[in-house]
Amino acid sequence: MIYCVEDDQGIRDLMIYTLNSSGFEAKGFSEGSSFFEALKSEKPDLIMLDIMLPGEDGLSILKQLRSNLSTDNIPVIMTTAKGTEYDKVVGLDLGADDYLAKPFGMMEMISRVKAVLRRMAPKDASKILEAGNLSINTGEHTVYANGERVQLTLKEYDLLKKFMENLGRVFSRDQLLQSIWGTDFIGETRTVDVHIGTLRTKLGTCGNYIETVRGVGYRMEVRT
Repeated sequence: MIYCVEDDQGIRDLMIYTLNSSGFEAKGFSEGSSFFEALKSEKPDLIMLDIMLPGEDGLSILKQLRSNLSTDNIPVIMTTAKGTEYDKVVGLDLGADDYLAKPFGMMEMISRVKAVLRRMAPKDASKILEAGNLSINTGEHTVYANGERVQLTLKEYDLLKKFMENLGRVFSRDQLLQSIWGTDFIGETRTVDVHIGTLRTKLGTCGNYIETVRGVGYRMEVRT
């Protein structure tokens, strides 16, 4: 999940559309209060944060993020219409991970997002996970089903990786919520069902590997 904090609705809508079209999940916020309210329910994988916002500005929001233990490690890309070197330096000094000066192209934005997420990913050696006609390259974050590459959102990828690392193990919805969305996630277990549904659809026939265990949850099993 990527949060976009941007007061210009046209720019915000374009950012969200581009991110969703590129395989990410994204939500938008026009100011700080609604953004902080959303943080109570779900922690994003990355935040796109405009400096010039109504009310509390982006630099103040960044300070709060970096001073809170539950949000201090969330990567942040600052965006602003200001072209001064001062704003860039201050943002980076406060802990921003990257900086985009407006106007910026959407493909440049996607490139920066992917680069920051790669830098923030654990440095464990990449490995190949295989189950039937499914394979995952954990270093490249790529998924192949029946020989075709499949584009997944970050949460769908995390779910699939969890199952493939634990073939045959049954996970309850609550276990998956805590593992994938975090122990402080406040939401319904229906969130898991929705993501499992979209994951099965994207995997095609390989989606049948993910079995529903009635009254319990889900597991991945490859049957010959």
